[in-house]
Amino acid sequence: MDANCDAKTVSGFGREWSRFDQSALSADESREVFERYFSLFPWEALPPGAAGFDLGCGSGRWARLAAEKVGFLHCIDPSAKALVVARRNLAEAPNCALHLGSAAGMPLADNSMDFGYSLGVLHHLPDTEAGIRCCAAKLKAGAPLLLYLYYAFDNQPAWYRLAWRVTDLLRRLIARTPFAVKYVASQAFALCVYWPLARAARLVERWGKSVHSFPLAGYRHRSFYTMRTDALDRFGTRLERRFTRSQIQSMMERAGLERICFREAAPFWCALGYKKSLIAEGTRTSTCVE
Repeated sequence: MDANCDAKTVSGFGREWSRFDQSALSADESREVFERYFSLFPWEALPPGAAGFDLGCGSGRWARLAAEKVGFLHCIDPSAKALVVARRNLAEAPNCALHLGSAAGMPLADNSMDFGYSLGVLHHLPDTEAGIRCCAAKLKAGAPLLLYLYYAFDNQPAWYRLAWRVTDLLRRLIARTPFAVKYVASQAFALCVYWPLARAARLVERWGKSVHSFPLAGYRHRSFYTMRTDALDRFGTRLERRFTRSQIQSMMERAGLERICFREAAPFWCALGYKKSLIAEGTRTSTCVE
């Protein structure tokens, strides 16, 4: 495992996807969430038979739907346990290949991919910007890269950010406990915090009020299964970083991406960029080195 990969975080995600393999997630909910993440993605502009990558494919839940739209998809994850789940979920997607690897260890040639995406993954690396550079290095000139990175609540009021800091202290404590403890604690949060707040947000929305700053409003139309999955993700993960929109833009630009745009609705932040032909005059995009 390369230096830009936290072994305990990888192990935690392997156990998470083994426990929540997404088999209980409805097809309608899965597709609806997929469309939100990929709302910026230029499927129609990809070349015929486009080949690309899903870095941090986890259970394969997004790869299963993305594979329907492309020629070939390389699904890459550093967790062998996660790939066991992904292989099962992608059994009916013959145009997917599964690879055990990290951002710095993708088994793909530089400048070879027609597209790439990494959703909810790179903020779990010690060096997120290095991970973005590794993704950009694999793309052909002009190819799109879609990222989802946890936001730093930069579009939320101060009280919201303060409330998050309190919950983050709990996360840091819980994430260092044995998996059984993390699992029980996260499921208690899903039942006693996620579910009531999400359903309250749905009620407020029905009254015609904005729920933009309502805690956990993003789950107001989600199943309890999704809440349980994400609660374990949130409280069971040791390494988590958050970024403002401007920080993400700067990191993507430094990685050699241009024409960067952001989704203006949750989940925050989804960002799309295109690889430049040249980073500097007469200089090709540099190879990502482990």
